[in-house]
Amino acid sequence: MATPKKAADIAEIKERLETNDIAIATQYIGITVEEVTELRKQLREAGVEFKVYKNTLARRALRELDMEEAADCMSGPIAWAFSNDVVAPAKVLKDFSKKVKVISMVGGVLEGKPVDAAQLDALASLPSRDQLLAQVVGTIAAPLRKLVGTLNALPVNLVNVLDQVKKKKEEEEAA
Repeated sequence: MATPKKAADIAEIKERLETNDIAIATQYIGITVEEVTELRKQLREAGVEFKVYKNTLARRALRELDMEEAADCMSGPIAWAFSNDVVAPAKVLKDFSKKVKVISMVGGVLEGKPVDAAQLDALASLPSRDQLLAQVVGTIAAPLRKLVGTLNALPVNLVNVLDQVKKKKEEEEAA
């Protein structure tokens, strides 16, 4: 029989798994206090929640949500990163693991489906949401910039000719 504290932890894990688009299981054997503080800071800045749960409680929550396959990666100390931005936590964790070799993504849940470490690495190599939005805006704005550049490149005398034609038409309409 689960204690009230354990039942509350299981309910919290289930709620986070259901309300976030991604949950990444991260192994952290041998990390120092300073390193984990820096990691938490970077994740917080990216809008990612980072929490350690007992593996047995996480397994039970995954089982209750019919996501048991996601628990296969869990061995040793595991911390979970939760976010609605599917790229941000993977990017932060991958970049951090380059500096601190004891951190590694071992698996997780992406929109209700289990993912492995290789899939998370591929996800981390994608551009961030802001970068993708900037690329879309740049693609849309490119033809407009080209048009403005073309208009600015027109010879001054051609612009004067167009102004004179406009004035002549206005004079004819006024008469």
